[in-house]
Amino acid sequence: MSVEFREPPRDNVRVSLSKHRIADYLRPKTLTMLLLGFSSGLPFYLVGNTFGYWLRDEHTSLTAIGFLSWVGIAYSLKFLWAPLIDRVDLPVFRRLGHRRGWMMFAQIVVGLALATMGGTGTKAGLGRLGAFALIVAFASATQDIVVDAWRIESASDGEEQGLLASAYQFSYRLALLCTDSVILIVAAAVGWRMSYGIYGACMAVGMIATLLAKEPERPNAVMDENREAPVWRRFFDAVVGPFIAFFRAHGWVALVMLAAISLYRIPDFMMGPMANPYYHDLGLTKQTVGAVRGSIGLFATFAGIAAGGYCSLKLGYMRALIIGGVLQAAATAAFATLAFAGLSIRLFALVMVGDNFSLSFAGVALVAYMSSLTNLGYTATQYALLSSTYAWLGKILKGFSGAAVESLSHTHGLIHAYGIFFIICGLTGVPGVLLFAALGDWHRRKQPAPTSA
Repeated sequence: MSVEFREPPRDNVRVSLSKHRIADYLRPKTLTMLLLGFSSGLPFYLVGNTFGYWLRDEHTSLTAIGFLSWVGIAYSLKFLWAPLIDRVDLPVFRRLGHRRGWMMFAQIVVGLALATMGGTGTKAGLGRLGAFALIVAFASATQDIVVDAWRIESASDGEEQGLLASAYQFSYRLALLCTDSVILIVAAAVGWRMSYGIYGACMAVGMIATLLAKEPERPNAVMDENREAPVWRRFFDAVVGPFIAFFRAHGWVALVMLAAISLYRIPDFMMGPMANPYYHDLGLTKQTVGAVRGSIGLFATFAGIAAGGYCSLKLGYMRALIIGGVLQAAATAAFATLAFAGLSIRLFALVMVGDNFSLSFAGVALVAYMSSLTNLGYTATQYALLSSTYAWLGKILKGFSGAAVESLSHTHGLIHAYGIFFIICGLTGVPGVLLFAALGDWHRRKQPAPTSA
């Protein structure tokens, strides 16, 4: 089977794409991407950080909240079933097309499971509520696999790839704000259970986008070449082929790439389950947290997306990743100021601005870098491998976050224990930055020296 390869990105090669105009974001494909990005981002915090806020409101222990955050490991395992999604059509949804059929199936399951979480609540027991959260996580991870594949396969060139990635990040971050800030205001008014039911219904946005989307055509020719092969050969190609192709394209450097990606977002993942319980224990109301996140936090998010995209284009992937990693580590450690300097709304707002800006910047840089590493014909599986790699270590470690804070609280008090924990989380970002710096240096050395005229 022949596969179209993309060249690995080099830090000293600058991407010369024309600036995107407002009209570019009004194209049908880009508008569809905006809706799909929102649908992808909607469930993420509802089984993660926001779920932790709900549980803390119900007086659940920090240790239990930390361990329940492990439902998010589903996002780190999606490369295991991505080969199935790359090659198998869903019988009932087949007429929608290969990618769109899987999208619709995943979106329906996410919507129903979120509504069931709202209907179940914590009184039915954490085990049952956690089981439905796990269903949401697996279905949401499946949706991410297909949406990422659709985004990469639908782009006609590098410029449109950048446009779609930017649109995806914009709407994904908007969905995160809705489930990280707006939902707090909604929950204060109607309760957590009703809020989850409302957000489950909001998955209709993704279903509408799936109906409007156009099935990508470019990978079909690549995959059709192998349809006449024996069953065992097709199975081997679907499961093992993507990984062989990836390591063949990048050689031993692939291991360094995967290591750097896996370490890059550890600060964000480790601190995530404790952020909302931290606000709760500091005495901040849900309305205050939601208002700050939904106002200046929103502007900081969009500014971070714009800055991350601009730096990726002008400075190259590696430099953008290094800048994003440093900002992310510093912003995570800055949460400790609320514990040691004393709580004030102005300081809280400043910390939120730094957090939202840095995470958006780093997120855009990482998505652009990982998208550049995939090969047509294996798009879903290889991107799932990369996005799972960046999440798996952090998602395992974050399960111990609650136990770590409670352990520190025995000797330092609860609030100071939070502060020490956030400083440690910030320091965990250093190894990823150093690895990307080493990769950038390696790519620069690999480039042939310019010849004099």
